[in-house]
Amino acid sequence: MIQAVAAAFASRGAALLDVDSDADHNRTVITIAGSPEEVIAGAAAGVAAARDRIDLTQHEGAHPRMGATDVVPFVPLGTATEQDAIQAAHAAAERIWNEAQVPTYLYGQAAKRDTRKNLAKVRKGQFEGIRDSTGLDPERMPDFGEAAVHPTAGITAVGARFFLIAFNVNLKTQDLALAKTIATDIRERGGGMPGVKAMGFELAEKSQVQVSMNLVDYRKTSPTEVFDAIKQRAEAAGVEVDGSEVVGLIPAAAAPEGFDQRVQVIDWDPDLVIETRLAKAR
Repeated sequence: MIQAVAAAFASRGAALLDVDSDADHNRTVITIAGSPEEVIAGAAAGVAAARDRIDLTQHEGAHPRMGATDVVPFVPLGTATEQDAIQAAHAAAERIWNEAQVPTYLYGQAAKRDTRKNLAKVRKGQFEGIRDSTGLDPERMPDFGEAAVHPTAGITAVGARFFLIAFNVNLKTQDLALAKTIATDIRERGGGMPGVKAMGFELAEKSQVQVSMNLVDYRKTSPTEVFDAIKQRAEAAGVEVDGSEVVGLIPAAAAPEGFDQRVQVIDWDPDLVIETRLAKAR
């Protein structure tokens, strides 16, 4: 199923750069790159493929979600600009509704409402909460689509943003409260590190817990800096770090030589650097 959805995203000419699935989070990150036309068309095809295969009424996962395709971010690469990404996001959001009949929100730099710039606020209530309030609360109205979510595929957020790094740090403990405390301490919203969004998760398959993060601007807080902050807090509680994970791809500027050893990346592959992957895809 995952490969079929990934193939659909890349079916309009974009290069499929990466597919990263996490069983504990019950979530998959698919990365494609190409011209605006290729990526916009691929987004609509991919959302339709996910719609046909994922039923959110039967879906459970540790990570918050509101759509079978939860979020479609456009990130400018190469000579592309922020405005290019915004225009592509607007076009894709409309096309997803027209072709896949999945309603869409615009978020991040592509948001048309200030209240939708923050993805966490857009996703608040998740699929069930948004489903039950759309049509009743004007704030829940999609940017494209009717005043109702798709009954099984939910609603998809489409946006434009700077390169986000999904980065997780595992702890050698089952103490979920500790992971949540560290997450609260380091995330920007709680007065912690700039550009860091963090949550504590249980990794049932590994009998461990994890501090799961989105680093929304690695120029403000790098993976190395946040790894050190987590390690320091864990060790203060008598707990060791058990490696880190890069989910999806990472820019070369955020992964200098020796980075993988410095932050103890599990199953590091140099091809996770997006510039390397793009060069091979050409």
